[in-house]
Amino acid sequence: MPWLIDRSIHPEGERTFSRWLGALAEKLADPSTDRYALVREELARLLYAQSFEELSERAPMSAFALDPHNILFEAERYIATDPTLFAPVKPLLWFWKTVDRTPLGQSIHAGPALRAVLAPWIFKRVGKNPRFFHNVEFSVGYNLEIGDEVTVHRGVLLDDIGGIILGDGCSISDYANIYSHTHSVLHSPDVTLKQTILGSGVRITYHATILAGVRIGDDALVGSGAVVTRDVPPHAIALGIPARVRRFKVRPDCPYCRAGIPHPSDLIERIPDRKANPEFPAFTPPETREA
Repeated sequence: MPWLIDRSIHPEGERTFSRWLGALAEKLADPSTDRYALVREELARLLYAQSFEELSERAPMSAFALDPHNILFEAERYIATDPTLFAPVKPLLWFWKTVDRTPLGQSIHAGPALRAVLAPWIFKRVGKNPRFFHNVEFSVGYNLEIGDEVTVHRGVLLDDIGGIILGDGCSISDYANIYSHTHSVLHSPDVTLKQTILGSGVRITYHATILAGVRIGDDALVGSGAVVTRDVPPHAIALGIPARVRRFKVRPDCPYCRAGIPHPSDLIERIPDRKANPEFPAFTPPETREA
């Protein structure tokens, strides 16, 4: 018996939602669509049951608060953020975040379906059937690559400024954090971008933290509350702070193990580390000593 059981909503509600979502998907696919105008109009109708123009006349500050032109993301202050890449992503991230805090976004029927429609227009690469729960946070969105059947649960932080890859079938549990940049311990503005890679079938469990530049091999598992500071091999179970490999899954049918060849996650070419701040162009030498 499966752990998760498919459930449906009322047929009339399903038809109403499907019509709205289909129309939204068509607008997003149209190259002539002004995404900023689209988002503010959809939010005005969802939240206030009126057009954005009507809302602007009746409640100017409510309209002001909905318009993506009038908000500022933290990533827009990062020197590493590419304004050209972020501009088309920004209104859709705002739509994602705002709807998350509505009844529509809290529903695990409507919310993930809407996010699956938005995802291909935000992320660098999206596979089949992405499933995002509510209140997931991103840095820029455009540096995130996800494979097929990836699940990201509520409250997860995906700091993709330096690049994150989530392989096929990855599952990221509630309130986990995955980073792709580091700060010098002596000079906070000295930032290094480090791509973080999770292979296929990786499970990151509750409240775990994956630091920048780590590679987690296929089928590996990171335990609850762990802090991963170094690479984790395929099939490993990493636990603790800092995380250490404590066990390995028994996978006698793994074709890569049987053949003694690298797993696909081992072969993903990682982008070289990059310095984000021109004031600190050199890579950071050792800045600490033993206590």
